[in-house]
Amino acid sequence: MSVHKEIKRVTTHILQEMKQRGEKISMLTAYDYSMATILDDAGLDVLLVGDSASNVMAGHETTLPITLDQMIYHAASVIRAVKRAFVVVDLPFGSYQGNSKEALNSAIRIMKESGAHGVKLEGGEEIIESVQRIITAGIPVMGHLGLTPQSIYKFGTYTVRAKEEEEANKLKSDVLALQAAGCFAIVLEKIPAALGKEATDSLNIPTIGIGAGPHCDGQVLVVNDMIGLTKGFKPRFLRQYVNLYEEIYGAAQAYIRDVKGLDFPNDKEQY
Repeated sequence: MSVHKEIKRVTTHILQEMKQRGEKISMLTAYDYSMATILDDAGLDVLLVGDSASNVMAGHETTLPITLDQMIYHAASVIRAVKRAFVVVDLPFGSYQGNSKEALNSAIRIMKESGAHGVKLEGGEEIIESVQRIITAGIPVMGHLGLTPQSIYKFGTYTVRAKEEEEANKLKSDVLALQAAGCFAIVLEKIPAALGKEATDSLNIPTIGIGAGPHCDGQVLVVNDMIGLTKGFKPRFLRQYVNLYEEIYGAAQAYIRDVKGLDFPNDKEQY
């Protein structure tokens, strides 16, 4: 059963309705116009312009190097393609931590210069002031808890988070704090499925899981991983639906053969 077959554009209100009706929310990342066109046409509910662009588009080891200007560039490219999906943009590392005024300015720049529909921030209690300030300005905020890749040097590893009671309890209080601050949804990344269920059940707002089990209100994956563009990245939570690395590799090799063998262009492919 789908709440929103006829919807012209997905909104925070519709995502809220989907949680209430038990319809799961589908979300993927997007970083460019061509991919966003396909994903929007396919009917994704939410597109995340993730700071994972730092890894999959720019080749950095972490999400830390990507800048606000670069995030705006990616977001504007995605927005030009989208007719229906709700588009959320990551505030990149260093553009909001520890300074709620800077956080607000960063969020305003993203909204004004890209045309996005909302922003996402990593963290709980420690960023509440920034979240409140951005929401007060009328900008929707999505939270992000569990494995927060911008804090990778603090964690030291990309393993599952909140397995210990202390960290699990902090996550449980953080989700409620983010909801109270006015977040419209929260991403839960790489936490035990039981904790994902507990957090989801405790909230009125939707949760979107990535490696957080089946009980979240929706799921998100990095699109490049989901379609097999990235080589050799196969965490347990990833379901790869197609292997585009192999497909494109094969196509490129066939093209090389045809060019070198004087088979391309043929008579029909010239003027």
